[in-house]
Amino acid sequence: MIIPFLDLKAQNSALKQEILPLWAEILDSASFIGGKYVKDFEQEFAALTRSTHCVALNSGTDALRFTFLALGLRSGGEVITVPNTFIATTEAISQAGGKPVFVDIDPETYTLDPEKIEAAITPKTKGIVPVHLYGQPAEMDPITAIAKKHHLWVVEDACQAHLAEYKGRTVGTLGHAAAFSFYPGKNLGACGDAGAVTTNDPELAITITMLRDHGQIRKYSHVMEGYNGRCDALQAAALSVKLKYLPQWTEARRRHAQRYRELLRGVPNLILPRTLPGNESVYHLFVIQVENRDHIIQALLKKGINTGLHYPVPLHRQEAYARLHLPAGSFPVTEAFAERLLSLPLYPELTEAQIHFVCESLKDILK
Repeated sequence: MIIPFLDLKAQNSALKQEILPLWAEILDSASFIGGKYVKDFEQEFAALTRSTHCVALNSGTDALRFTFLALGLRSGGEVITVPNTFIATTEAISQAGGKPVFVDIDPETYTLDPEKIEAAITPKTKGIVPVHLYGQPAEMDPITAIAKKHHLWVVEDACQAHLAEYKGRTVGTLGHAAAFSFYPGKNLGACGDAGAVTTNDPELAITITMLRDHGQIRKYSHVMEGYNGRCDALQAAALSVKLKYLPQWTEARRRHAQRYRELLRGVPNLILPRTLPGNESVYHLFVIQVENRDHIIQALLKKGINTGLHYPVPLHRQEAYARLHLPAGSFPVTEAFAERLLSLPLYPELTEAQIHFVCESLKDILK
């Protein structure tokens, strides 16, 4: 049995007959940038995330970067986040002129540890970026309480957490703003690159809207220098089609994750991911911890099972951040986890037989 880590063909093939007619309309109208399809998607995504405003963009990275710029991040400003995330989180901070400041993670949730935040705050700190990693919401109540105490803004990196919930509240509404990615492999994925910001702050939404379109408040009226960060109509139309299915896809992911838990519970030398009470993870990834990971990866591959690593080298150990002078041992929880993590196949179209085969294969290898 061959089991891919991610099967995008299955999802897109099933929706082909819904997406192609919309793309034909766009081709016929030649309205490729902005317009009806982008506005419709913004309204639909705002409603689904229970946000007041949604600004569609060309990537999750720009969603973060434009939000930081709109919040006033400038050269010398420090932003607290985690070292176990994709580099887009910190790239956006640096590209807005700020400096990423890392704080270690909670050993059970793999998200920002609230108890370690205040030690990292300095007079230069401007904000906090909790990452809802793998679809698991960060501990937002203590994070926002610390931010309020120190007059800091909070931006959710929700790029892996579409429809996740924290204590009954939807991710994307828990801070000043949130960034989402619609990279094809996300829980809600475009047929190319796209992203969005959600916020309940109308002024912030207006500023981000101008930043995405060369600082224009209307055509040829430039309030500021901006960027080219627009979402095109082809991607917005595809996302609107897929958005209708996102709730049922999310439930499928949760069922699959629960099945993994049932089949792998009690297996020696394997740590399952934990979801905190009150959290509703959307399981963008199902990440376990194992010893001798590289051997296990190869053994699974021989059985036809493809896996992933998210993320094997923490950001503070990447050459891109050598300038921060953070040696090995700076963030021990992150570093220990990075050596043991392993992402198992998880997507809505995964079958019971495939899940069973993965689990039985993993048990055999771990014996």
